Amino acid sequence: MEAVLRPIAVVGGSIVVTFVLVWLIDRTLLRIDTRRPETPLWGLLRRCRIPLQLMLTFALLLGSYRQTEIPLVLHHAVGIGQFLTLVLIAATAWLLVRAAAAIVESSYARYAAGARDAARVRRVRTQVTLIQRVVTAVVIVVAAASMLLTFPQMRAVGTSVLASAGLVGIVAGIAAQSTLGNLFAGLQIAFGDMVRIGDTVVVDGQWGTVEEITLTFLSVRTWDERRITMPVSYFTSKPFENWSRGGAQMTGAVFFHLDHSAPLEKMRQHLHELLQECPEWDARSWSLVVTDTTPSTIVVRALVTARDADALWTVRCKVRERMIEWLRTEHAYALPRIATAPAASAGGPPDAGPPDPKDGPHGLGGR
Repeated sequence: MEAVLRPIAVVGGSIVVTFVLVWLIDRTLLRIDTRRPETPLWGLLRRCRIPLQLMLTFALLLGSYRQTEIPLVLHHAVGIGQFLTLVLIAATAWLLVRAAAAIVESSYARYAAGARDAARVRRVRTQVTLIQRVVTAVVIVVAAASMLLTFPQMRAVGTSVLASAGLVGIVAGIAAQSTLGNLFAGLQIAFGDMVRIGDTVVVDGQWGTVEEITLTFLSVRTWDERRITMPVSYFTSKPFENWSRGGAQMTGAVFFHLDHSAPLEKMRQHLHELLQECPEWDARSWSLVVTDTTPSTIVVRALVTARDADALWTVRCKVRERMIEWLRTEHAYALPRIATAPAASAGGPPDAGPPDPKDGPHGLGGR
């Protein structure tokens, strides 16, 4: 009877103790989160329930599995202990990753709630995102190394690896030169404030918004929902346009090719009326001037301003569409035209053809 009750008590007791401890911790976090709703950390830490349960369960089993006194368990005690150790290391790494993510998200949420500068918020978001990825990578590497060192064979190999660490480091550095370059470029972007998540950029002639920044690559979402993925080293080695740098406000131009008789003063008045009806215009500035002329047309430039790149695009499209419609209906003569009338001859009216050789000098047939 004892041979049956002992394993049940050991395994069942470990599971019961684990669930009781996790339930108490979860209730405590819930109570603190209810009392302090301005701090999202306690609510986010509740996501760690599953890895915490695994860690506590396997930690208790690792310390008590020999107490079951089952012959099969005692015969394979080394293998079972190693398995429990591996699962315990993996669960601990999972718990640390979840806890780090909760702390980072809580810090960013509190900062974003009280910040007024949108550019500063995007900068902090980029930094905390990359910090979270670095912490996750470090935890995974340390956990994997710890799991490998639980094997006796790997300990012997570790001695020889350390002896040749210098040569291996040189070879690895040469082989991973591009990867390491992207890694350091990612850190430089995060803390150098070159580009941030949410910035509007133009790279290789493509306009879009920075959607994701990792330690090795950066993703830009274009206006037509495409994703351009490129290494982060691109942004540290080549020039690019960042329309969100130094403020999101922008100035844009709309060009019209019109006839020389275009009513410029009326166009200025109508442009001002259009902008006052456009909610995307930020009322900072506007103008309409002639910037160039050709033998057949003039180039009229209308300048408009907006709070950001998206609003500026909308303003430009509305001004272009409504101004052309107004010119077409009210001042059609101002639109460019192509002259198709025949050129006048030097010795006669425009419709006169060349003289007939049979006619005399007076057009009387030589008579």
